Amino acid sequence: MYHLTLKSTNSKTGPIPVSVSSAETCPSACPLSAGGCYAQGGPLAIHWRKVTQRERGTDWRKFCKAIAGLPAGQLWRHNAAGDLPSKDRVHIDRVKFMGLVMSNVGRRGFTYTHYDPRAGENAALLFRANAAGFTVNLSANNLVHADQLADLACGPVAVVMPEDCARRTLTPAGRPVVQCPATYQEGRSCDNCALCASAERSVIVGFPAHGSGKRKAESVIRLYRSADHAQAN
Repeated sequence: MYHLTLKSTNSKTGPIPVSVSSAETCPSACPLSAGGCYAQGGPLAIHWRKVTQRERGTDWRKFCKAIAGLPAGQLWRHNAAGDLPSKDRVHIDRVKFMGLVMSNVGRRGFTYTHYDPRAGENAALLFRANAAGFTVNLSANNLVHADQLADLACGPVAVVMPEDCARRTLTPAGRPVVQCPATYQEGRSCDNCALCASAERSVIVGFPAHGSGKRKAESVIRLYRSADHAQAN
C-alpha cells in the first residue's frame, strides 16, 4: 500500500507532498530495518503501521496517478518511510519503478533508497530515474560506504552520521559531505532547500542519527566502521 499526504506538517520537509510505502518495500540490505530506523518511532511510525496494515493508502496504480496529478514543477518527497517497489526485497521492480518515474515527469520528486545498486539491474534503473528527473539518493551506512556508492555513478549519495557529526567533512576519498541544513538551521526545510532533489549536486548530504532509534542507528554506524577497518587490515 502507498499513501500520499498532499501537504506535510513535518517541519523538516515543509508543506510539500510526502508519501509513505508499506514496510515490506524495505530492502533486506538495509541494516536499520532491525532497529535504528527513525520511521520506527513517533507519529510517523503510527501512520506507517496503518499503511502497512492496509488501513490507509491505495494501490500502486492509483498512487502513480496521484503523482501524475500533482502541479507542474511540484517538489515532493517519496517515502518518509518505506522504500522502492520490489518483488523480493533485493531487486527493484522495473515495471513499477519506471511507472513512477514517468508519472513524475514535469515534477520534482526525490527519495532515498537502501537497495543495493550492485544487485541485478538496480544500478541501471537508478541511473535512468535520476537522468529522467526523479532523484533517488543512494543511502550509505557510513563515509566509506558513501565513497563506494558514489563510485558507481548511478545517483547522488546521502549518508547517516553520528548525532554529533561535523556540519562539513570529507569522505576517505576526499568527497565533500555537508549536513542537511534542515537539521540545524531554523526555518530550513526541504521546501526551501531542495538539496536532496538535485541529482547533479557536487556534495554528499549527511543526516545525523535522530529519533527514538538514534542510539541503535549509531551502533550500526560503528559496526560498519569496525567492518571496514577489519577489511583494510
